Amino acid sequence: MTRSTSGNPSSVPYLVSACLLGLRTTFDERINLAPVLVALAAQGRVVPICPEVAGGLPTPRPPAEIVGGDGHDVWAGTARVVTIDGEDVTAAFCAGAERALVVARQHGITTAILKARSPSCGCQHIHDGTFTEALIRGVGVAAAWLQQHGLTVWSEEDQERIAELRIWQGEEQR
Repeated sequence: MTRSTSGNPSSVPYLVSACLLGLRTTFDERINLAPVLVALAAQGRVVPICPEVAGGLPTPRPPAEIVGGDGHDVWAGTARVVTIDGEDVTAAFCAGAERALVVARQHGITTAILKARSPSCGCQHIHDGTFTEALIRGVGVAAAWLQQHGLTVWSEEDQERIAELRIWQGEEQR
């Protein structure tokens, strides 16, 4: 899905949450389509990943949230990822995050565009672990792992960066 890059920042591949590209990888199989990212994928500049699926979780699956902190706390061993049914799925979330990093490194990727508020991919806010839709400041398990290993991580809701992608796409079409 990626082409070789020329060093031009607009041609560098991105690691992108698969659900943002229309793949049914969310816990409820919802599509979270981000048209600007689909256009980037059509140019061969995207490597899709769903850390939860890469970690072995099925779709559909029970919703999960981080209990006791955020993704950094999961990696520190002071928080865990639990489904609404009480099942601890921390190991699957960590395995998927590790796989996402391997994929990023295989493709020379330095930036990930991830799904906002996800327990894997959330970049600024995640659900608070109470399954009430309340949010806290923090990052998901995969976002934390990628950040800890030097990747820049942002979400489809970062309007300034999405606008930059649109500008780059316009420049390439000329």
